Amino acid sequence: MATPDPEKIQRLQDALAEWEATGGNGELFNYEREEALAPVRRRALRLLDQRPRSEHELRERLVQAEFPAPLVDEVLASLRASSLLDDRRFAHEWVRQRAKRRGKSRSFLDRELREKGVSETDRRAALAQISDEDQHAIAEALAEKKAREVKTPPAGHAEYTRALRRVVGVLARRGFPQGMCMSIARTALDTRVESLRETS
Repeated sequence: MATPDPEKIQRLQDALAEWEATGGNGELFNYEREEALAPVRRRALRLLDQRPRSEHELRERLVQAEFPAPLVDEVLASLRASSLLDDRRFAHEWVRQRAKRRGKSRSFLDRELREKGVSETDRRAALAQISDEDQHAIAEALAEKKAREVKTPPAGHAEYTRALRRVVGVLARRGFPQGMCMSIARTALDTRVESLRETS
Protein backbone atom coordinates (compact mmCIF):
# COMPACT_ATOMS: atom_id res chain seq x y z
CA MET A 1 0.00 0.00 0.00
CA ALA A 2 1.35 3.46 -0.94
CA THR A 3 2.32 5.76 1.91
CA PRO A 4 -0.10 8.71 2.22
CA ASP A 5 1.32 12.07 1.18
CA PRO A 6 1.22 14.26 4.36
CA GLU A 7 1.21 17.46 2.30
CA LYS A 8 -1.75 16.28 0.21
CA ILE A 9 -3.63 15.20 3.33
CA GLN A 10 -3.03 18.61 4.89
CA ARG A 11 -4.26 20.39 1.76
CA LEU A 12 -7.42 18.29 1.78
CA GLN A 13 -8.00 19.00 5.46
CA ASP A 14 -7.52 22.72 4.89
CA ALA A 15 -9.90 22.67 1.93
CA LEU A 16 -12.51 20.75 3.92
CA ALA A 17 -12.24 23.20 6.81
CA GLU A 18 -12.67 26.10 4.39
CA TRP A 19 -15.68 24.42 2.79
CA GLU A 20 -17.29 23.77 6.18
CA ALA A 21 -16.67 27.39 7.20
CA THR A 22 -18.81 28.53 4.25
CA GLY A 23 -21.66 26.27 5.38
CA GLY A 24 -20.95 23.76 2.68
CA ASN A 25 -21.69 26.23 -0.10
CA GLY A 26 -18.12 26.78 -1.24
CA GLU A 27 -16.16 24.69 -3.71
CA LEU A 28 -14.64 21.72 -1.86
CA PHE A 29 -11.33 21.78 -3.69
CA ASN A 30 -10.12 24.39 -6.13
CA TYR A 31 -7.82 22.42 -8.44
CA GLU A 32 -6.79 25.41 -10.51
CA ARG A 33 -5.72 27.29 -7.40
CA GLU A 34 -3.83 24.28 -6.10
CA GLU A 35 -2.07 23.80 -9.42
CA ALA A 36 -0.95 27.44 -9.31
CA LEU A 37 0.27 27.14 -5.70
CA ALA A 38 2.04 23.79 -6.08
CA PRO A 39 5.23 25.01 -7.85
CA VAL A 40 5.56 27.94 -5.43
CA ARG A 41 5.21 25.59 -2.47
CA ARG A 42 7.74 23.13 -3.95
CA ARG A 43 10.32 25.88 -4.49
CA ALA A 44 9.74 27.27 -0.99
CA LEU A 45 10.16 23.87 0.65
CA ARG A 46 13.30 23.20 -1.40
CA LEU A 47 14.81 26.51 -0.26
CA LEU A 48 13.94 25.78 3.36
CA ASP A 49 15.44 22.33 3.01
CA GLN A 50 18.77 23.86 1.94
CA ARG A 51 18.94 25.95 5.12
CA PRO A 52 16.61 27.86 7.48
CA ARG A 53 15.46 31.23 6.15
CA SER A 54 13.57 34.24 7.43
CA GLU A 55 10.17 35.00 5.95
CA HIS A 56 11.49 38.14 4.25
CA GLU A 57 14.41 36.22 2.75
CA LEU A 58 12.19 33.41 1.47
CA ARG A 59 9.68 35.84 0.00
CA GLU A 60 12.44 37.69 -1.87
CA ARG A 61 13.77 34.45 -3.36
CA LEU A 62 10.32 33.35 -4.52
CA VAL A 63 9.46 36.72 -6.04
CA GLN A 64 12.88 36.78 -7.77
CA ALA A 65 11.93 33.40 -9.25
CA GLU A 66 9.03 35.30 -10.88
CA PHE A 67 6.20 33.70 -8.95
CA PRO A 68 3.21 36.05 -8.57
CA ALA A 69 3.33 37.91 -5.26
CA PRO A 70 -0.25 36.92 -4.22
CA LEU A 71 0.61 33.22 -4.63
CA VAL A 72 3.88 33.70 -2.73
CA ASP A 73 2.07 35.37 0.14
CA GLU A 74 -0.51 32.58 0.28
CA VAL A 75 2.21 29.92 0.43
CA LEU A 76 4.11 31.84 3.11
CA ALA A 77 0.94 32.11 5.19
CA SER A 78 0.48 28.36 4.88
CA LEU A 79 4.08 27.70 5.91
CA ARG A 80 3.68 30.01 8.92
CA ALA A 81 0.50 28.22 9.96
CA SER A 82 2.30 24.86 9.83
CA SER A 83 5.31 26.27 11.77
CA LEU A 84 7.66 25.59 8.86
CA LEU A 85 8.37 29.32 8.74
CA ASP A 86 9.02 31.02 12.07
CA ASP A 87 11.17 34.16 12.27
CA ARG A 88 11.52 33.95 16.04
CA ARG A 89 12.90 30.41 15.90
CA PHE A 90 15.04 31.27 12.87
CA ALA A 91 16.62 34.24 14.68
CA HIS A 92 17.26 32.17 17.81
CA GLU A 93 19.12 29.48 15.84
CA TRP A 94 21.00 32.03 13.73
CA VAL A 95 22.40 33.71 16.84
CA ARG A 96 23.09 30.45 18.67
CA GLN A 97 25.14 29.01 15.83
CA ARG A 98 26.98 32.10 14.63
CA ALA A 99 27.94 33.65 17.95
CA LYS A 100 30.32 30.90 19.05
CA ARG A 101 31.12 29.08 15.80
CA ARG A 102 31.77 32.24 13.78
CA GLY A 103 32.79 34.53 16.63
CA LYS A 104 30.25 37.24 15.81
CA SER A 105 29.31 40.03 18.21
CA ARG A 106 25.76 40.98 19.19
CA SER A 107 25.82 44.08 17.01
CA PHE A 108 27.08 42.13 13.99
CA LEU A 109 24.38 39.46 14.44
CA ASP A 110 21.73 42.13 14.92
CA ARG A 111 22.74 43.71 11.61
CA GLU A 112 22.60 40.34 9.83
CA LEU A 113 19.12 39.61 11.17
CA ARG A 114 17.91 43.11 10.32
CA GLU A 115 19.11 42.60 6.73
CA LYS A 116 17.06 39.40 6.65
CA GLY A 117 13.93 41.30 7.60
CA VAL A 118 13.61 39.93 11.13
CA SER A 119 11.57 42.19 13.42
CA GLU A 120 13.17 44.10 16.28
CA THR A 121 11.19 42.06 18.82
CA ASP A 122 12.45 38.75 17.42
CA ARG A 123 16.00 40.08 17.12
CA ARG A 124 16.05 41.18 20.74
CA ALA A 125 14.72 37.84 21.95
CA ALA A 126 17.39 35.98 19.98
CA LEU A 127 20.27 38.25 21.01
CA ALA A 128 19.32 37.87 24.68
CA GLN A 129 21.06 34.48 24.48
CA ILE A 130 24.43 36.26 24.46
CA SER A 131 25.37 37.69 27.85
CA ASP A 132 28.09 40.31 28.33
CA GLU A 133 30.31 37.53 29.71
CA ASP A 134 29.65 35.39 26.62
CA GLN A 135 30.52 38.26 24.30
CA HIS A 136 33.72 38.98 26.22
CA ALA A 137 34.75 35.32 26.10
CA ILE A 138 34.12 35.11 22.34
CA ALA A 139 36.26 38.22 21.76
CA GLU A 140 39.04 36.87 23.97
CA ALA A 141 39.13 33.57 22.08
CA LEU A 142 39.38 35.38 18.73
CA ALA A 143 42.13 37.71 19.98
CA GLU A 144 44.15 34.85 21.45
CA LYS A 145 43.89 32.89 18.21
CA LYS A 146 45.08 35.87 16.15
CA ALA A 147 47.86 36.68 18.64
CA ARG A 148 49.24 33.13 18.25
CA GLU A 149 50.16 34.06 14.67
CA VAL A 150 52.94 36.22 16.13
CA LYS A 151 55.95 33.89 16.08
CA THR A 152 58.69 36.15 17.48
CA PRO A 153 58.58 39.05 19.95
CA PRO A 154 58.09 42.37 18.12
CA ALA A 155 61.34 44.25 17.61
CA GLY A 156 60.37 47.74 18.65
CA HIS A 157 57.23 49.86 19.00
CA ALA A 158 56.35 49.99 15.29
CA GLU A 159 56.33 46.21 14.93
CA TYR A 160 54.31 45.83 18.12
CA THR A 161 51.76 48.38 16.86
CA ARG A 162 51.36 46.52 13.55
CA ALA A 163 50.74 43.25 15.38
CA LEU A 164 48.26 44.93 17.72
CA ARG A 165 46.43 46.49 14.78
CA ARG A 166 45.98 43.05 13.21
CA VAL A 167 44.49 41.61 16.40
CA VAL A 168 42.20 44.62 16.86
CA GLY A 169 41.09 44.30 13.23
CA VAL A 170 39.85 40.75 13.73
CA LEU A 171 37.59 41.90 16.56
CA ALA A 172 36.45 45.11 14.88
CA ARG A 173 35.38 43.27 11.72
CA ARG A 174 33.09 41.12 13.85
CA GLY A 175 31.42 44.14 15.36
CA PHE A 176 32.84 44.21 18.88
CA PRO A 177 32.89 47.64 20.60
CA GLN A 178 36.03 49.68 19.94
CA GLY A 179 37.07 49.96 23.60
CA MET A 180 36.64 46.22 24.12
CA CYS A 181 38.62 45.47 20.96
CA MET A 182 41.65 47.46 22.07
CA SER A 183 41.67 46.20 25.66
CA ILE A 184 41.27 42.52 24.77
CA ALA A 185 43.66 42.70 21.82
CA ARG A 186 46.38 44.32 23.91
CA THR A 187 46.02 41.72 26.68
CA ALA A 188 46.12 38.83 24.19
CA LEU A 189 49.16 40.22 22.37
CA ASP A 190 51.07 41.05 25.57
CA THR A 191 50.41 37.53 26.88
CA ARG A 192 51.66 36.06 23.62
CA VAL A 193 54.80 38.22 23.55
CA GLU A 194 55.61 37.35 27.16
CA SER A 195 55.17 33.65 26.39
CA LEU A 196 57.54 33.92 23.41
CA ARG A 197 60.18 35.70 25.45
CA GLU A 198 60.00 33.07 28.18
CA THR A 199 60.63 30.27 25.69
CA SER A 200 63.31 32.04 23.65
